[in-house]
Amino acid sequence: MKSTSKHIPMRTCAACRKVKPKRELVRLVCAENGAVEVDTKGKKNGRGAYLCPSRECWEKGLKHGQLDRVLRITLIPENKAQLLEQGNNY
Repeated sequence: MKSTSKHIPMRTCAACRKVKPKRELVRLVCAENGAVEVDTKGKKNGRGAYLCPSRECWEKGLKHGQLDRVLRITLIPENKAQLLEQGNNY
């Protein structure tokens, strides 16, 4: 007999390192121009990172360099400020 449970993709938050279902996290993607942006649909091309939708995780990920490490880039201050502002919406 086949089981009817559906596979749920899991991802790790770049800031708190908790493993959660992919749908519960916010995906950030490094675009071709080097800017990091929120990927609301989860389909954009580029290296991605996930954050919990909590202010603490966004601040920790941006201020302590976790996102820089995961995305393998150096975020510019303007991009960090923009992402922190977007993080306030979650």
